[in-house]
Amino acid sequence: MHPSPSMQPGTGLADFLCLPGDKVAVAALRFVQTHETTSVYNHSVRSFIFARLYAAHKGLQPGVDFHEQLLFISCLFHDMGLTTIGNGPQRFEVEGADLAVQFLSGTSFTTAEADIVWQAIALHACAGIAERRGVVPLLTRMGVVIDFGGPLADFITDAQAAEIFAMYPRLSMATSLADCIVEQCCANPAKAQRYAIAGELFRERSQGGLTQMEENTIKGRWGN
Repeated sequence: MHPSPSMQPGTGLADFLCLPGDKVAVAALRFVQTHETTSVYNHSVRSFIFARLYAAHKGLQPGVDFHEQLLFISCLFHDMGLTTIGNGPQRFEVEGADLAVQFLSGTSFTTAEADIVWQAIALHACAGIAERRGVVPLLTRMGVVIDFGGPLADFITDAQAAEIFAMYPRLSMATSLADCIVEQCCANPAKAQRYAIAGELFRERSQGGLTQMEENTIKGRWGN
């Protein structure tokens, strides 16, 4: 196992907070920021930072164990299906995955690489499945999950978390996501499939009060 950069003496968050600066990454960041709400955009970027930290914690090295650009695109686009431009007839995870592949089609990324991104995004809400589809889908899911503040986040220090949230504030993240999902389901009930996350949030909201996702996040380590 490789040593974790986040745990080495004298190593802070600078490398983890510095986002990829290649042409595709910059264009992707601009595209996502244009279409997502600030709360959801911040969540998308934080998911990438947390995915990086998780990879380091597990001894996984970019360029050796996984393709960091693919991870960046996967995290950035994982909720793009909740935007106006990504609001198609399919479940939001699939719409976001399709949009990411469409975005990558004009770049140097291969079809096989784009398919890795598609799987990472389409499966990011599927516990026990994403983790079995390769390192990029696994890290994408872990980054998203950690941003909700569950036990997987225990290895991150309070100081690291404070620095991340200072750059990318949480802004009632879980509520913002639930709002976007429920709004789409209200407009198109076919998207509220039973037992999928959208369907469950839609039904919980229709019963009044907070969704379980919001309650868990509020009670989690980071809050909402």
